[in-house]
Amino acid sequence: MEHIKTDKQFQDLITSEEPVVVKFVTDWCPDCKRMDMFLPTVFEEVGNVTMYEIDKDELPEIAEKHSVMGIPSLLVFKNGEKLAHLHSANAKTPDQVIEFLSESVK
Repeated sequence: MEHIKTDKQFQDLITSEEPVVVKFVTDWCPDCKRMDMFLPTVFEEVGNVTMYEIDKDELPEIAEKHSVMGIPSLLVFKNGEKLAHLHSANAKTPDQVIEFLSESVK
């Protein structure tokens, strides 16, 4: 999974004509590390999903602009618009993430 390092890179990625998932994380977040462990299972279930990772602490202005309050959070973008947001409280299990991606990335 590619790590987003700059605002420009983020802007370029979210303007894709195909849905793009951005996972907001931090290096101190235990739930983020737990999600990383079950993401392969999620991808097996929902198929190929274009996902990128951004550290909320490295680029806090992006997180703030898109109302990312908790981590991990998954946001779906297409053509520069945020289509869906899975808040951290609802991103604790593989089933929650599978359901979200199945509905949001079509």
